[in-house]
Amino acid sequence: MFTGIITDVGTITELEQQGDLRARIRTGYDTATIDIGASIASDGVCLTVIALGDVWYDVQISAETVSKTNLDSWAVGKRVNLERALKVGDELGGHIVSGHVDGVAEVVKMEDEGDSTRVTLRAPEALARFIAPKGSVALNGTSLTVNEVDGCDFGINFIPHTKEVTTWGDVAMGDRINLEIDTLARYVARLHEAG
Repeated sequence: MFTGIITDVGTITELEQQGDLRARIRTGYDTATIDIGASIASDGVCLTVIALGDVWYDVQISAETVSKTNLDSWAVGKRVNLERALKVGDELGGHIVSGHVDGVAEVVKMEDEGDSTRVTLRAPEALARFIAPKGSVALNGTSLTVNEVDGCDFGINFIPHTKEVTTWGDVAMGDRINLEIDTLARYVARLHEAG
């Protein structure tokens, strides 16, 4: 489990297709504190550490994961949002995030509002019903509050701090973004269907 509070921005330094995709991610984390088999959310995707170096870790990514996320667009030099798994007693600063991406949203509009940037994303139709104004979503692993919803489109504001400490300062029109809907929203919708 994760919180959607990004604690490092890593850089992809190697990619190799070996049946599954293997990626090497350079990190600021103290790799001596990471175990083989640990889970690290990388752009919102829960990935398992399979090898470690002084300033990097490797993950193996299945074809299924690549097909359901934006990881097919990963390239050497790309910056990625990172978060280590929660430990008992950690502060829950965002919302409960599983690292299991539900689909990919697309950036369809961007405009500056003061020092912030308002970004409008288009969710897949099957997921749009789970997104509500003032609800939470995880986008590329970042816990964010939804401002407004219009059909499949929803808006998010990014303050300067968020743009500086995550990859959201790099976002561009047409970018494909990993979307994880709020688990609570999923259960509320399921209860509504049953009622």
